[in-house]
Amino acid sequence: MQLPSGMTLGQAIKAANVVGSGGEAKLIIQSGEVRVNGEVETRRGRRLVPGDVVEVAGERIEIR
Repeated sequence: MQLPSGMTLGQAIKAANVVGSGGEAKLIIQSGEVRVNGEVETRRGRRLVPGDVVEVAGERIEIR
């Protein structure tokens, strides 16, 4: 899946329908289940830029 840049990590995970709510996004991010560019990211507010790749729950989200 591809999403536009400028979103926060929490917004991107929700927009990709990996979770149903922002609260769920917060929990999986803080628990270390999300990787950005291959590294664990625990900041829900991290701003995503073109070229970033988010991996969570078997999903791969590319930021364009």
